[in-house]
Amino acid sequence: MADPDPRTAHLIDLRPPAEREAAPLTGARVTALTLDQIEDGQHGLTPAREALLVVCARGTQADLAARYLRSDGLDARAWRGTVAELQAQLRDG
Repeated sequence: MADPDPRTAHLIDLRPPAEREAAPLTGARVTALTLDQIEDGQHGLTPAREALLVVCARGTQADLAARYLRSDGLDARAWRGTVAELQAQLRDG
C-alpha cells in the first residue's frame, strides 16, 4: 500500500511537544497524540474520508501506532520518510 498524499491526509504527529514546535507540520490537518493514547484507544479518531498518516521522529512509533489505528478500523499508514521530507512535500507539493 502506498502512503496517502500528506497534503490531503490527516497527519497524526507522535513527536514530543518540543520537536513539534521546532519543526511544525504546516499545510495539513494535524493532530498531536502519544503512542500511549493510541494504544489505549484514547485517540478520539473516527473513520473519515481522508486517510491517517502517522509521523514520528524515527519511524518505529509511527509503524506501531498505525497498526493500532488500523486495528481500530481506521485507514492509517506510517510516514516512511524524514520529518524534513514531509515538511518539503507539504510546502512544495
